[in-house]
Amino acid sequence: MFIWEAGANDLPPYPAAPLSRVVSLHEYALYANAGKDRYSLDEIRNNSAGLEFMQLDSENVNIGFTSDYYWVKFSIKNTTQKELTYYLETGRPITDRVDLYSVSPTGKIEAQKSGDKMPFNERSFDHRKTIFELQVPPEETLEIFIHYENDGEVLNLPLLLHNATSLLKITYKEQMVFGIFYGILLIAAIIYLFFFFALGERSFLFYSMYVCLVGLLQLSLDGYFYQYLSPGGGRLSNHAVVLFAILSGGFLGKYSEVYLNIGQSTRIMPRVFNAIYIGLSLLLIGIILSPALLEISYPAVNLFGLAVLGAIVASVIILVSRKITVDKFFITGIFFLILGFVIFILNNLSVIPNTFLTQNSAKLGTGLEIIFLSLSMANRIKKLKTEKQELQNLALIRLQEMNELKSYFLSNLSHELRTPLNAIMGLADAMANESNEQKVRDTSFVIKASSIRLLNLINDIQDFSKIEKGELKLEIEPFKPMEIMEQLRLSYRNQAEEKGLSFKFQSNSPTPGYVLGDANRFAQIVNNLLDNAVKFTPEGSIVVTLETLENNGTIDFILHVTDTGIGIPPKKMDTIFESLSQESINNTRKYGGLGLGLFIIKVLVDMQQGEINIQSKQGQGTTCTLKLSFPRAPESPGIPKNPEVNKYDLEGTNILVAEDDPVNQMVLKMIFSKWKGTRVTIANNGAEALEKLQEQSFDLILMDLQMPVMDGYEACIGIRKGDAGPDNKNIPIMAVTADVMESTKQRVKEIGMNDYLAKPVNKDKLYYKITGLRQEIPVIQREPGRE
Repeated sequence: MFIWEAGANDLPPYPAAPLSRVVSLHEYALYANAGKDRYSLDEIRNNSAGLEFMQLDSENVNIGFTSDYYWVKFSIKNTTQKELTYYLETGRPITDRVDLYSVSPTGKIEAQKSGDKMPFNERSFDHRKTIFELQVPPEETLEIFIHYENDGEVLNLPLLLHNATSLLKITYKEQMVFGIFYGILLIAAIIYLFFFFALGERSFLFYSMYVCLVGLLQLSLDGYFYQYLSPGGGRLSNHAVVLFAILSGGFLGKYSEVYLNIGQSTRIMPRVFNAIYIGLSLLLIGIILSPALLEISYPAVNLFGLAVLGAIVASVIILVSRKITVDKFFITGIFFLILGFVIFILNNLSVIPNTFLTQNSAKLGTGLEIIFLSLSMANRIKKLKTEKQELQNLALIRLQEMNELKSYFLSNLSHELRTPLNAIMGLADAMANESNEQKVRDTSFVIKASSIRLLNLINDIQDFSKIEKGELKLEIEPFKPMEIMEQLRLSYRNQAEEKGLSFKFQSNSPTPGYVLGDANRFAQIVNNLLDNAVKFTPEGSIVVTLETLENNGTIDFILHVTDTGIGIPPKKMDTIFESLSQESINNTRKYGGLGLGLFIIKVLVDMQQGEINIQSKQGQGTTCTLKLSFPRAPESPGIPKNPEVNKYDLEGTNILVAEDDPVNQMVLKMIFSKWKGTRVTIANNGAEALEKLQEQSFDLILMDLQMPVMDGYEACIGIRKGDAGPDNKNIPIMAVTADVMESTKQRVKEIGMNDYLAKPVNKDKLYYKITGLRQEIPVIQREPGRE
């Protein structure tokens, strides 16, 4: 038992011996608050300052937030015959300045220093913590005096005595645990920063920033920031803890606010968060501009941190009370964060034992918080993915609806434009055929040419829509390609000559006769190539060369169209077959057109397994080479012969025309009036057509589709069901309509119509189709495998 005088203000010395574990010296130590006064060692040894020393009552006495100076004193007595070396751990890694004085029995004083206000390399002992090496000679007693200096941070007064082995072990243990901790933070910060750049979701950015700042805060508290990132000491090192605490608290609040989407559920909590952000911002500005505020900033930032946690908890409670689901991992993460800080505070207050876990409870709570918040962010990614999928599905539905609306619009557009075009072109033909005046005939030609041009534009728009929807299809039938070429040659020769261009057509190949293919699409391709040549050639010549080669029943058509026009720039060649592509916007305005011609040509050529190649030099001209192959049509009675003018004879055929438009009725009457053996009856709608079928006998029906009262679809279905009498159930019905959408053609076929003819009505094609229906010949013969 050690006895000391009651008034001596001393405790018995610690009996030093070889250590097997870490020992706390708090039972042998006294401490005193020196206020703002700096006392010398002699004044403390003699206590001439009259300080009131008190015994340390726990292993980790927490002084709290203070800028006062403190002194601790104790003695160590070596009772062995050999020198003992110890390592004394005291203060915190972030204590500003700690000076240790050891006094031998002879009065020799040895001073050591530590703290983060000095450069790291000036520390007496090279370690992130405040550690001093003590060497106690055999059978001697050392008096130890320690002076602490702080700027307002929390001051702790642990006195832990290590030997070299225990210090090495605890350092290794801490490095392993802290390595895992900081590794988790680094990985989480990087991953969710990547997610922010990938998804653009703000919560990922706020979370990543929060994790980074929490990591820097913990590095500062552990002394690693000072040791490795700011080893020179000074203002940055001295302010690091409070700076990172302010920023991490702000980003934690912002992340939680955005993650919980609290603004959608309550107006109060966003205001609370904003008030906290304003307070943190003012505190940050204050400590930057006025170092004197540093002392009050430490308790203030802790209060703001508690306010942030309180706001988060309140937000969760509000959401749960309003039946809004909050991710369980988010709640768990916030719980561990709060739990860790509560244990940390209780340890600082010496309410619970001072152990490695209690000392690092805040770090453990933060680590678990990061893990669970990361899991909650993973759930958010899954939620965002689900929402994105739902939005994509909704967008797909809307797109389908828009496509349907577009199809409906184009169908109506086609009907409304083709209907008057049918009348215009029919009347123009009639005027040209019936008038002997050249002026009238020329005027009729201009009207018809303009109508055909408008019709081609309408067809281009509809073809573009069909290509987008994948509905563009070929109709395979026997046709004479040379007749189409001759018609186009005459037409474009006249156009070229009117423009002052030389137009040459060269063909030394034999006439191939009938082939199997889509005559309209073949004419469309060649027509667009010739139209481009004339359109983009302001002067010079156009040369068209046609070659035909026969190989095993297949006819190869090789067409070269060469002009001396404006040419195509090299940089435009790669995109020349794209939609809406011409050399420039100025060209579009100057030369006209929709810019869809080459795009549609390319699609049609590809559909027929053909080839098209364009070679061009800007300012010199362009050569287009087209190659298409068609199988030769077999010689059979099924191949129709084109009728000659003024020899149309239907041999007494009685035709019922269901058409609501008076002008179209007039056009059809004018056509049929020139034919022999033809009787025509007009019905103004489908219902009237059914009535007339019951009143008299007809050989076939020409049915418009869009009519009032009863449209052509209903009328056809009724006829096939026998509503017009059992004798008319199988009467041939041909749709004559301005609706040229592929879906319309398919529906016409499905409800039982025999054929389809698009307006404007071509009298030759009309005669050919009626003749085919009368002879019960399948007019449309599709390629095998083609719908």
